Amino acid sequence: MGMSSGGDGELNSEINVTPMVDVMLVLLIIFMITAPMMNTGVDLDLPKVTAKNIEDPEGKLVLSIDKTNRIFLGGTQVTWQDLKVKLAANERVKKESELYIEADTALPYGVVITAMAVAKDAGVEKVMMLTEAEDNLATRLGELDQIKPK
Repeated sequence: MGMSSGGDGELNSEINVTPMVDVMLVLLIIFMITAPMMNTGVDLDLPKVTAKNIEDPEGKLVLSIDKTNRIFLGGTQVTWQDLKVKLAANERVKKESELYIEADTALPYGVVITAMAVAKDAGVEKVMMLTEAEDNLATRLGELDQIKPK
């Protein structure tokens, strides 16, 4: 509120919204800068292969397994003991009976197979593996040929 400069002595009852707009613009800029930095995914080193990208506009239910054997269902960490119950109760599993699994490259084969078996026991009929795209599969195959068995 402010005083009128006129000689009649009346008060000016208009609210000055300029400072509020300035603060809101600063907050908007801060959120626009920080929002892309907030990574909610699981940090994985996925195997690289040449494959077509799967286009699914509705999204997909993804089970992620990181290199320390922690599992995440749709980005939320769950325990191995609760995995079957969570999958069986999931609406997408009930509706589509499919699950995408992404696992870190350093994981033993048995860990991924265990996750697939739990998913099958929970009613998942279709299990698909997610990978990262690699342009040169021949290079990767050459690297694998160089690995000597123990």
